[in-house]
Amino acid sequence: MNMTIPKFRLPGLIARIGRKLPQWPHALVLVGGLNTALKMKLLPEDSLSQLEDKLFRVRVKDTGGEASYTYRDGMFRPVFRPDREPDLAFTANLSAYLQLLARQEDPDTLFFNRELEITGDTELGLIVKNMLDAVDWPTLPKLPLLSR
Repeated sequence: MNMTIPKFRLPGLIARIGRKLPQWPHALVLVGGLNTALKMKLLPEDSLSQLEDKLFRVRVKDTGGEASYTYRDGMFRPVFRPDREPDLAFTANLSAYLQLLARQEDPDTLFFNRELEITGDTELGLIVKNMLDAVDWPTLPKLPLLSR
C-alpha cells in the first residue's frame, strides 16, 4: 500500500510556539540522519568534498523549526550559533519536506510551485540536488498489517 502525503500547512500557532523553543535538537536529529546516510554509503562520496566547510540551514516554516549544519572532516556537524549567513538555505512547510523524503515530489517541482525556497549559492544548490537525486534509498521491509 503506497501512502500519499497530502499538501498541508500546520496552524500558525504551532510555528509561533516552535520558534520560541530551543532549536538545537533539530540540528542534532538532522545531522544524525545525514551521518547515518554517510555510514550507509548512501551519499555519493565524490560530491562530499564540495560541501567542505559550507554552512547549510533548513527551516520548516509551519513548525517554527530550524537547523544549521556544516560538513567538515568527513562528517556533518551541527552549528548551534551560526556566525554568518548560510551558503545554502532551504525553507518549506513540513508537508513539502515529507513529500521530498518520500520521493513523492522532486525539488524542482516544489521550487517552481513556490513550495520550496532555496537561497544562497546556486552552484552548491545544484550539487546538493544532484547528490539527493543520486541517493538510492534502501527499500524498507513492509510491515504486515496487524489484524485482530
